[in-house]
Amino acid sequence: MRKYRSLVVGLVAALAVAVVPAAPAQAATTLPAADFRLKATAYSGLIDDLDAALPNVSVPTVVRDGNRVATTCSPAAANRVAAFCWNNGDDDVAYWVPQGITTTADAYGEATYEGATAVLVSWYDNGTDGVERGVRVSFVDYSAPSAPTYRHVLLVEPYANSAGQASFRAVNLHAGGMFWYGHHLYVAATGTGFRVFDLRHLWQTSTTNGSAIGRQADGSHQAYGYKYVLPQAFAYNQSTTGGQAAIRFSFASLDRTSTPDSVVVGEYANPGAGSRLFRFPIDYTDRMLAESADGYARATEAYDVSVQSMQGATAINGKYYLSTSDGSGNAGDLATFTPGGAVTMRHDVLPVGPEDFSYWPVKGQLWSLTEYAGNRSVFAVRASAY
Repeated sequence: MRKYRSLVVGLVAALAVAVVPAAPAQAATTLPAADFRLKATAYSGLIDDLDAALPNVSVPTVVRDGNRVATTCSPAAANRVAAFCWNNGDDDVAYWVPQGITTTADAYGEATYEGATAVLVSWYDNGTDGVERGVRVSFVDYSAPSAPTYRHVLLVEPYANSAGQASFRAVNLHAGGMFWYGHHLYVAATGTGFRVFDLRHLWQTSTTNGSAIGRQADGSHQAYGYKYVLPQAFAYNQSTTGGQAAIRFSFASLDRTSTPDSVVVGEYANPGAGSRLFRFPIDYTDRMLAESADGYARATEAYDVSVQSMQGATAINGKYYLSTSDGSGNAGDLATFTPGGAVTMRHDVLPVGPEDFSYWPVKGQLWSLTEYAGNRSVFAVRASAY
């Protein structure tokens, strides 16, 4: 019965009117943006060693090597224009939780990466089954939207083991948001900033049957049974000046409609607490955050929007789009905000449990996903409706 009820709700949502009525506006406060900054670490010197020890594969190879089939579904999103769901195992699994989303439209303006069209989704392992495997990213082949396939890739961090050999370990993050820019995959690290993974160094492991992680005594490399791993190359660590509180990197997205391209970062806040939005410029020539003369990447915009339970944000032509969750069993909300104005909220226009946002400019699609086990989807809505 739940399936049929969801289908009816989804059809109604898909046929909703183009403009969803907005709730009364609430005030937003401008903050001193330059007080918020990020600084890059050095690039990992161990990646070359692991390149020599493991077969390297391309992004298209991984995208086209899907071992799972997505399903059709109709999540209850107003102005929905696209959607797919995971297979039963991934929809129901309790210890892996989906959070962040990005696409090849983020990677390059032509919306493909070396000929591949893909959607990427991050999942964190909450450890409820007694094992913490870190973060995996689903590489979804979206070249045929009616029949997506996908494969999970484990994120890893290179390190030198006790014998001084190059190895890798799991990356323990919430991974609440991410964006793809050129060959870099930026993943939000809640308390510190960003972890950055280099897509030029996708590695194939020695076996898909092992339960260990990293280099083994026999010289093989395992990753909890995952066929492919993607290594962290460097990180961005945050700091503040002027007595500002540190940023909570709850989610992140790329804005290709700004000049220059930029990164939007936002904070989740419990009811009764404030929440903030930030924008950092990014340089298309080296795929790094744009630095000031002092070596820091500084925010160019910062706002206290005080939106509770904010789960995702992006910006389109100067206008911010925010997703908020009302908890399990309640439809999500979508807010908009233009600097100099106020935040307006559109209630119950997103499915239950919405998360990160990503914008696909050529299609005019605002992509998101939901997190709760048994009711997980990936979907896009028509951005112009908001």
